[in-house]
Amino acid sequence: MNEIINHPNATIVDVRTEGEFAGGNVQGSVNIPLDQVPHRVEEFKNMSKPLVVCCLSGGRSGQAVEFLKAQGVEDIYNGGGWSQVAVHKM
Repeated sequence: MNEIINHPNATIVDVRTEGEFAGGNVQGSVNIPLDQVPHRVEEFKNMSKPLVVCCLSGGRSGQAVEFLKAQGVEDIYNGGGWSQVAVHKM
């Protein structure tokens, strides 16, 4: 996962609420709360790949990844908890 997180073209998307995101996040990450994901599929398709999706523990990001894969979004990964992604981000 380190290689994916630190890929020069990687986009990190945090699917926590705006309030959670404001309380701490991965530097350079994009906040798209889970409830907005279904309405923003095209945006995900157009993001720089690979996509690493994170949240608090990996549950919501897992839901987002499975949904987006079903919608045809490729090169997308569940990064798990945002704090773990932040630890690996160089």
